[in-house]
Amino acid sequence: MKKIRKGDEVIVITGKDKGKRGTVLTVAEQTVTVEGVNVVKKNMRPNPVLGVQGGIVDKVMPIQISNVALVDANGKPSRVAIQVEGRKKVRVLKATGAVLAA
Repeated sequence: MKKIRKGDEVIVITGKDKGKRGTVLTVAEQTVTVEGVNVVKKNMRPNPVLGVQGGIVDKVMPIQISNVALVDANGKPSRVAIQVEGRKKVRVLKATGAVLAA
């Protein structure tokens, strides 16, 4: 079970975007892509077959999963624990003890 999933609200805890908040768009093995975080300028070549116009575009790049933390109800970063309740595993915020919805 992954501690951070697609659609979670996270905050960046280190790096050039420290303090920014956003929603997780994708999750890979060790990286996540967060909406509005780690945005870079990318030079795109035009492709008439696909109808892509060339120029400079903004692109969201992945960030290390260790550099983000989930946001609790107070708006502060919190680590995540995995506990077994009955026959199910659930994610629990360590700061508040709140159970995250599946």
